[in-house]
Formats: sequence, C-alpha cells, structure tokens
Amino acid sequence: MILKKKSVDLQYRINPILGFIAMFVTQDIVMRYFFRKKTIKKSFLFPNNTSIILAPTHRSRWDGLVLTMALGRRVTKKDCRFMVTKSEMSGIQGWFLKRLGCFSIDQLKPSLSALRYAVNLIVKKEQLVVFPEGKINKYGKKLSLKEGVYRLALLAKKTSNPITIVPIGIAYSQINPKFRDDVSLCFGDPLILDDHKDLSIKKFNEILNEKMIRAEKIALKNVGR
Repeated sequence: MILKKKSVDLQYRINPILGFIAMFVTQDIVMRYFFRKKTIKKSFLFPNNTSIILAPTHRSRWDGLVLTMALGRRVTKKDCRFMVTKSEMSGIQGWFLKRLGCFSIDQLKPSLSALRYAVNLIVKKEQLVVFPEGKINKYGKKLSLKEGVYRLALLAKKTSNPITIVPIGIAYSQINPKFRDDVSLCFGDPLILDDHKDLSIKKFNEILNEKMIRAEKIALKNVGR
C-alpha cells in the first residue's frame, strides 16, 4: 500500500446545525415513512471503554441511514463517522457529507492525513464505519475485502487498547429498495483485535467476511429473502 504525502480536505467537526437538520429529516421523516418495517437484531452487548470499527455489508445507498438509525447519536450518543470513496465527496453532496462527519480516502493510494484522521477517530473511541467491500455490492457477490479495516486497527492498536471490529449485515426486502419495503440490520459476533493480531490480512479478511455474510443471512431472513 503506497501512502501519498499530499493532504486531503478533512472536516474534523460535525456542523451541529446541519447535523440536527439531517438527523430530523433522515430519521424522523425519510426512514420513518419510506420503510414499512425496520428490524435490528443484536445478540451481544457492545463492550465498554473500547475502540470500535463498524464493518457492514454494502448493498445500497440506504445503508448509511440504516446504520445511523441503529447506532447513531440517538442510540449510542455518538455519531457514525463514515469513511467513503473520493467520488462520493464531490460537488454539493460532498460539501454536506464533510460537514456531517464523513471523510474520503483513496483506496489505492491513501494519504497519510486521511489515515491519521481515521486512526485518531478510532483512538478517541468514535464510531468509525468502514465498508470492507469497498463499494456498493448490490447483488452480494463474493468479493475480496479491502485491507483497510485490519490495517487501521493495527495502526490504532499502537495507542489504543482494546479494539473491537463489529461485522454487520444489512438486507432489504428487495434488491433495489422501494417505498414501504422492509429493512433489517443484524450485528455479527465481534472480532477482538488482540485475538487476531498475528493473522495475515488475507486470513483476517476471510474471518471477517464470513461473519459479515452470516449476519447478512439473518437480516435477509428477517425481510423474507
């Protein structure tokens, strides 16, 4: 992995006014009325005093709103801080996303500033969301996960202990979610980095992927697929 020295435009604080408006519009109006039934399944308690990386499947542009519904400020008193691709941070959309706590990273040549920022979020026990598949995988095809989750966890481990990676499965009653469809989010069994720090990236990703898919299968069952 080659690190670029060039800095990136990072928004370090969530704009409180935009954050309040976005939460109201997306959660109280859009999510409330667009989806008919919303199911969240969690089989464990989030450990206290630990740094957490959320690693969800990525099937739709709705995934971010579903994650915020399940783990946003109203639930955990923490915001979900999304790591997204550079293409998603362009134009007006990018302007809003930066001020809502998202930041971009070049998957092929990540900059030092973006990596430091992501590690800093982990160390400060913020809720960092990284989609290991690297893109929307609408049909759930088998992909090789990106290396980012494990690399970030190892970097953060040098100054933060312990670190928990939470695999998440998200499913909709149709591949392309439509008005009054159902949605489900399921938390998989967490991975404690200390238990896997000596694994190769390939082996770690195989374990993570297996847990993500297992969680997704439960979510799919909840929406009748």
